[in-house]
Amino acid sequence: MLVVILAIANVLVIALVAIYNGLVKTKIRVDEAWSDITVQLKRRADLIPNLVQTVKGYAKHEEGVFTKVTEARTAILNAGNSVKATAEADNMLTGALKSVFAVAEAYPDLKASTNYQELQAELVDTEDKIQASRRFYNGSVRDLNTKISVFPAVIFAKMLGFGQREFYEVEASENATIQKPVDVKF
Repeated sequence: MLVVILAIANVLVIALVAIYNGLVKTKIRVDEAWSDITVQLKRRADLIPNLVQTVKGYAKHEEGVFTKVTEARTAILNAGNSVKATAEADNMLTGALKSVFAVAEAYPDLKASTNYQELQAELVDTEDKIQASRRFYNGSVRDLNTKISVFPAVIFAKMLGFGQREFYEVEASENATIQKPVDVKF
């Protein structure tokens, strides 16, 4: 009888260790994915002063646009580890960058500038990397949240200190813009 009890206890301990290790690995993947997002957002924030200086030379009277970009850049750098605050600052910065590119449309000499073209290409590359990082993060969060929610991990997850994580979501107003068809004019 004692052997049976010890065998059951060993099986439970092994199962608990396996559950814990799986949760830890998944949590580390989420943390890695979050780090990827912050690295790409920092890269974009570092490129923005160069873009603003390039555009300022052509559009001195567009000061409001540059103020918004600067405020948005500061917000993203100060967002910390809050997914919600970072997503809000990211949305604000994306909107501000759209304004900068709209200003550039009004200045053909600026659009032809090599510096501007290089910066725009870098920003496009960075935006692609941010999007990929968001997808990786959300996939990792999905995996962690699923692992925490399914049996038998659901029994132990809270006791072991694991909780649900937030998804990185696009702001509702940006979703409305995304759902509209793109208007291409020549």
